[in-house]
Amino acid sequence: MRNLGPALLRTTGIASIVFTIGTALHAFVIINDQTLHRMFELAGAEPQPGFLTAFRAVGCVYVVGNAIGVLALTAKPRTWLFWVVLAVNATQAAGVGMVPPEMWTAVREEFGVPGMLPSLVTDGGALVLVVVLVTASIAAKSVWAQRSPLGTKPSGP
Repeated sequence: MRNLGPALLRTTGIASIVFTIGTALHAFVIINDQTLHRMFELAGAEPQPGFLTAFRAVGCVYVVGNAIGVLALTAKPRTWLFWVVLAVNATQAAGVGMVPPEMWTAVREEFGVPGMLPSLVTDGGALVLVVVLVTASIAAKSVWAQRSPLGTKPSGP
């Protein structure tokens, strides 16, 4: 079996860049006062004060988390980075099932299908990345799917 580590690291780093941008677009451009108001209206609920601020605060956590994943492009990423990337992407992938259908309708009405792409790419892509990371690491029996020479341990704490 060939060493998949470098390709996995490159894929993770590039995906992290895309997810950082997509998350920022979704949190600060796509979900705005108009789409949020329409989402509540479609749901038959009253807009909640502070909801947009809280939503954007969570978005900031994911922007930072995804940006940390860019460190996978470094020559020797640490084991802790694998677990951070896995946690950020696993929880972001949960967005696929947690996003209310009213959000999709409100976004589509305001921005069309292109407005849906940031969330679809970040949440759906995160799910794909998690599956790839877990599968490769299980197959290689090592985080980042890096095989070490016989008798040595992979680097990193």
